[in-house]
Amino acid sequence: MRNPTHDTAQDDPDAAAADAAQYLTFQLGGEMFAIGILAIKEIIEYGDPTTVPMMPRSVRGVINLRGAVVPVIDLQAHFGGEPAAVGKRTCIVIVEVKTGDERQVIGAVVDAVNEVIDIGAADIEPPPAFGARIRADFIQGMGKVRGRLVVLLDLDRALSEQGLAELARGPAGEADIPGNATSVPGH
Repeated sequence: MRNPTHDTAQDDPDAAAADAAQYLTFQLGGEMFAIGILAIKEIIEYGDPTTVPMMPRSVRGVINLRGAVVPVIDLQAHFGGEPAAVGKRTCIVIVEVKTGDERQVIGAVVDAVNEVIDIGAADIEPPPAFGARIRADFIQGMGKVRGRLVVLLDLDRALSEQGLAELARGPAGEADIPGNATSVPGH
């Protein structure tokens, strides 16, 4: 007879698997990140997006995806780093995010896609209160995977209209566009 107070997820691998969620892991600036697989529509080879004037530096442009215009966001620049260099493994992860009451399709540039992994709820820690390269509210949690920590992104927050608008403004509330003083450090 089983003890009803005993944690069945530790004893029963099937119960632990049912408690796990799938995440796509990818490289970004030398670090490993992950996003929930349910938000991903597809992964495509990187092709130069059409640039759109007056956009924040994190917006690479737009692509035509089967007749739909899809904005392409450079995640590394979006999180405050330098725009990602395009390499052989660079690709665009097409995701669907919630923006207000609607859902929007966005392309996210990543250095390389790794694999789809299962992470159980017991293996997810809360985001750190400090020390992360990206805003804590953009982090869903820290997943423990094979002895490493993986940053689990909350794309609904990181790529929401509000999140994009906040990042587009500089410290004085001005848009971060080429030629704007807020986009040039030290000027």
